[in-house]
Amino acid sequence: MARLAQTAGLTEVQQEILSTVRDFVDKEIIPVATELEHRDEYPQQIVDGLKELGLFGLMIPEEYGGLGESLLTYALCVEEIARGWMSVSGIINTHFIVAYMLKQHGTQEQKEYFLPRMALGEVRGAFSMSEPALGSDVSAITSKAVKDGDEYVLNGQKMWLTNGGTSTLVAVLTRSDEGHAEGTAPHKSMTTFLVEKEPGFGEVRPGLTIPGKIDKMGYKGVDTTELIMDGLRIPANRVLGGQTGRGFYQMMDGVEVGRVNVAARGCGVAQRAFELGVSYAQQRHTFGKPIAQHQAIQFKLAEMATKVEAAHAMMVNAARKKDSGERNDLEAGMAKYLASEYCKEVVEDAFRIHGGYGFSKEYEIERLYREAPMLLIGEGTAEIQKMIIGRRLLEEYRVQG
Repeated sequence: MARLAQTAGLTEVQQEILSTVRDFVDKEIIPVATELEHRDEYPQQIVDGLKELGLFGLMIPEEYGGLGESLLTYALCVEEIARGWMSVSGIINTHFIVAYMLKQHGTQEQKEYFLPRMALGEVRGAFSMSEPALGSDVSAITSKAVKDGDEYVLNGQKMWLTNGGTSTLVAVLTRSDEGHAEGTAPHKSMTTFLVEKEPGFGEVRPGLTIPGKIDKMGYKGVDTTELIMDGLRIPANRVLGGQTGRGFYQMMDGVEVGRVNVAARGCGVAQRAFELGVSYAQQRHTFGKPIAQHQAIQFKLAEMATKVEAAHAMMVNAARKKDSGERNDLEAGMAKYLASEYCKEVVEDAFRIHGGYGFSKEYEIERLYREAPMLLIGEGTAEIQKMIIGRRLLEEYRVQG
């Protein structure tokens, strides 16, 4: 079957990886995704399969036991996985953000200690910025770390922690005033801590509690939780990079990777919605012919396919820009904004094509319709992306004099 969103210039290795992932999605994810999602069941068998494929080490350097692949390869794999079930892509996304932050900002000891086990999927990563009283305003966090000898004592409550229960390593952003003069800008007095814990819920280590899963409209299967720190003691050698005050920049670097990931998820979900819509349009008959032969439906399919192609192109561009080592906040913001918005629109059009059946839980499009809205807010809302895009454009097009 002809496919939208092809990517030019891939190596044979990249093509082989993508072909393997696509086959896995078609055989192991799509047939069971809706049933597992309706039960809100963690897809352990699927996750085990991803570990066997080596995907948990996809972007981790070869010297640490990973495959050493690019962000582009990872994003294209995420696109394929999200096409099968978006929740599965969420399971590996937070893992890779933490692995990326360790690779880019960790001390040598931290890299050697964590990355080989992360590559095998033995250590599973999650990261935590948001709090109950704030969303996009990261500078307003109130969680705090206070130095006490060779340790830091962490207190506070974090929110919307993907993989909160299943992870064993959480990168947690807190305020840390130690070593910073009074009046220091909020973003310069933040530190990322590498918090190891046991999987599960309740008190997973002294001073750290992971309450039960948050019940969500969609994006089920993957566990989303709070994280409560009450006198949590962390050794100083678990400050990411070994120096306080750099947490905000480390997290934002990781979030740029996350935004490419969310764009890739949007592309994958939109592709699946298009596949469902174009297939159903050829099977459903009205007025003596398949609805695909009605001009109104053809127009809808044309618009859907064009949006899938456009979002994919912007996602690929953002990933390649990051891989080149260049600043890509503009491209990542644009890709995340466009892909998530187009995903919502393509899913809704496929839903409309299904008519009343789209409202039935027996049809896959019903699940996609509940999943797509998460992409509008994950890794920064559309409004935040527009702020980033607008500021960067003004930097690039500043009038002289």
